[in-house]
Amino acid sequence: MKNKPLFIAIMAVVLASSVYAQAPTMELVYVRGGEFMMGCTGKHSDCSVNEAPAHPVQLSSFYMSKYEVTQELWMFVMGGKNPSKVVGDSLPVTGVSWYEAQTFISKLNLLTGKKYRLPTEAEWEYAARGGDLSKNYKYSGSNDLEEVAWCKDNSEDKPHAVGTKKPNELGIYDMSGNVYEWCSDGFDLYEWNSSVPLENPTGYNLSETKVYRGGGMTSYWDVCRVSARAQGLPNAQFNHVGFRLALSEESK
Repeated sequence: MKNKPLFIAIMAVVLASSVYAQAPTMELVYVRGGEFMMGCTGKHSDCSVNEAPAHPVQLSSFYMSKYEVTQELWMFVMGGKNPSKVVGDSLPVTGVSWYEAQTFISKLNLLTGKKYRLPTEAEWEYAARGGDLSKNYKYSGSNDLEEVAWCKDNSEDKPHAVGTKKPNELGIYDMSGNVYEWCSDGFDLYEWNSSVPLENPTGYNLSETKVYRGGGMTSYWDVCRVSARAQGLPNAQFNHVGFRLALSEESK
């Protein structure tokens, strides 16, 4: 066959499209870009030192997944053994290291032809705050933690099905509580004191640790706040940490 390489490439795309059509639903929410104050602001109290100083950030528009990556989606893409301690299709996948999240995303992108990725820490916080629709809540979608989050006070120390609490202003669920979520950035202290906004920051990528955000089912109120930060080694597997997906606007 003269055009064998082309034929193989076309068949690969067709096969990937067929497989993608059978995949669990991945709903994305459009997050219109804008400027916001990232970190501990005057409207929030009890902030830790790693959330200061608050600093202006300017972000381009992007998409964020409506829900945390579920075990159903993880198993569809990865197969093999479910890494989660508490098992259920509609539960967020946990026990996944930052590196394993990247492997999942690479495989998902091969299946879909998309360019999914982990959100940057700035994108994560902007979306958690409600983007350009933000009402400056303490948690993602409310000042009442139990309205929007499965946390220490109501979860019985176990994850719950995604999307079963109230969403935030953008219609995104579980950005406070349920499970922490990996971000793409390496962890570093904020040192930005200028009034000029950072544009689409990607964090300190030479750091040995990676950022995760949002609090989880075993978390108290203080670490479920939208500005609260945590860190872990990228090869660490935590039973309270999962992730969600982001997509740049030009990649949609």
